[in-house]
Amino acid sequence: MANPKVYIHEFIEIRGHHRADYMHHMTANWSPTAQRTRSQQCFGVWAVLGSTGAWPQVVNLWEEDGLAGLAASFAGEAVGPGAQDETLATWWAKAAEFRRGGFDRLLRPAAWSPTIDALCAAGVRGECYAHELVKVRPGTTAEFLDLVRHEAVALHRAEGLELVGAFSTLMVDDDECLLLWAVPTWAEWAGYESALLGDGALAAWVRDSRRLVTARHRILLVDSPLSPLRTGRQPSAADRSDWTG
Repeated sequence: MANPKVYIHEFIEIRGHHRADYMHHMTANWSPTAQRTRSQQCFGVWAVLGSTGAWPQVVNLWEEDGLAGLAASFAGEAVGPGAQDETLATWWAKAAEFRRGGFDRLLRPAAWSPTIDALCAAGVRGECYAHELVKVRPGTTAEFLDLVRHEAVALHRAEGLELVGAFSTLMVDDDECLLLWAVPTWAEWAGYESALLGDGALAAWVRDSRRLVTARHRILLVDSPLSPLRTGRQPSAADRSDWTG
């Protein structure tokens, strides 16, 4: 069955030493409310490994019930007096203590990209995750993702990596994709990076894909304690410690 969801991807800039506070506030304190009121699933909340990207930074990925469901969510997020629903406003005020800004994008999954429920049911896990933003020639995201499906998935699996998600970015010129790979161990990450630097099949695939790819940037992510790919479930109100929102 084709994946009918759409996704919100967020890079969140953290204030000082509040990364753990923010991740808990995001998962335990917001996600259960979003599941109940918006049909919004938490796909993942991760810490960016600072040696590979910006720091201190968090990545959130939310699974929405299609564009219609996302539009309904947006209706409760509008900025302005009385426009934002009270529960979100209360949560947002607390979140402001932990974060100072960010950058979001909307994503459309490849039809064959798994939902978070499917990933949890399959027991997909990673000691870390390779997060790769790929710029492609305008109009070629479908062609690139088709290459990923038919060639890259098997080549990555041979290095121990499992596909978590394959997406194209909405509201741009059909020129950006996001790939997420679960890496079971740090040793397998080192082997994967070595393979990319070598002259084997994986490196050859990367070279061949340059006929479509104009730039790529890979960072590493680590699951937050309540991220679904770590726990195998959605965050719940029972995970809260001092929040009643």
